[in-house]
Amino acid sequence: MKISIFGLGYVGSVSLGCLARLGHEVIGVDVNPTKVNFINEGKSPIVENEIDDIIAIQKGNKSISATIDINEAVQNSDVTFICVGTPSTAQGHLNLDGIFRVAQDIGVGIKNKPTFHVVAIRSTVLPGTNEKVAELIEKSSDKKSGKDFAVISNPEFLREGTAVHDYFNPPYTLIGSTNERAIKIMCDVYKKIEAPLIVANIRAAEMIKYINNSFHALKITFANEVGTICKSINIDSHELMDIFCRDTKLNIAPNYLKPGFAYGGSCLPKDLKALCTIAHDHYLKCPVLENIHISNEALKENILERIIGFGKQRIGFLGLSFKAGTDDLRSSPIVDILEKLLGKGFDIRIYDKNVHLSKLVGANREYILQRIPFISRFITELASDVVKNSDIIVIVNRDEGFKEILEKLPRDMVILDLVNFDFDEKNNMNNYIGVAW
Repeated sequence: MKISIFGLGYVGSVSLGCLARLGHEVIGVDVNPTKVNFINEGKSPIVENEIDDIIAIQKGNKSISATIDINEAVQNSDVTFICVGTPSTAQGHLNLDGIFRVAQDIGVGIKNKPTFHVVAIRSTVLPGTNEKVAELIEKSSDKKSGKDFAVISNPEFLREGTAVHDYFNPPYTLIGSTNERAIKIMCDVYKKIEAPLIVANIRAAEMIKYINNSFHALKITFANEVGTICKSINIDSHELMDIFCRDTKLNIAPNYLKPGFAYGGSCLPKDLKALCTIAHDHYLKCPVLENIHISNEALKENILERIIGFGKQRIGFLGLSFKAGTDDLRSSPIVDILEKLLGKGFDIRIYDKNVHLSKLVGANREYILQRIPFISRFITELASDVVKNSDIIVIVNRDEGFKEILEKLPRDMVILDLVNFDFDEKNNMNNYIGVAW
């Protein structure tokens, strides 16, 4: 396939060489003639393991070339990758001027081109950029997005120093598009890459790089704070984290990474507080660990405000324990919300088949009676009582028994779902609201 790449910086140069190695004919475009000359001499404009040799070999195979002529590149390619830089402004925003200039140039380039053209945004951009790029190309080309051309999002996952390896061994290839023709073409571009190909919503594809890198930054900071604490109490942090990383069922796994409600229970709040106390006792600043609880409390406050914002007095709760399959109410996040709603005079009904006040014992019973002494007034043994006496239903945990209840709800019932509960009539409910989806 014939491919053009706009921007011969880090991502563009690696893409140029690797796409050529995959068997494509690739032409690079850059406003800097020095970079263009480097490519045409079979040299790499960047320093990166393996890329020098790849560019030299592919130049010898006549698979790559470079130019400053935009029209030449667009006219002689089926797919154009946008790989120009998106530097940060002083205020922390992204400067997308380069992206938008390239979009206009591509539009001019395809104006008299009779064939369908795919524009793949490889640069890291803000959600909504794809749509703006398509608009700019439409204006400068007098062509129709989706019919004459398509703009897709195709973020890269390259690490400096191992970029070539990462290019050929990605965790997945991500295509953000709804255009079947463009998706098929991009599948052909990457057909020799042995990795899952995911087709996603465009905005999700634009957002993923920020989520990836922010999580990587969080992991590094978390590990460093753990190291700081371990150093102060004479523990080998690397031995400790080696053990931590061996748990691939919970620690290094997808668990706990789906947005939803706040954490609770008898373990997480207690152990986090204990770790922060160790840091405090040794006069250590660990802002990531210290602010986990603050963030969790902010989420509960947000949920409370949303419930109050409905303007309804009668509220039913499906679930009281912090997760399904248990009667543990200690630090259940919904208890804080219930306490405040009751204090404001709301009419509350609660159904949780696992929670029977008469059967609660020990610390569990003591906790709930200290927080809400008259909780028994609001807990019902019948789910039908909750439905009958509520204008809003709040789904608190994933008890499978809730499915039957939810299927029978009136379609105009307001439902606030805190856990992304799956039930058949979900998409048919007129007032279903997911807390983070």
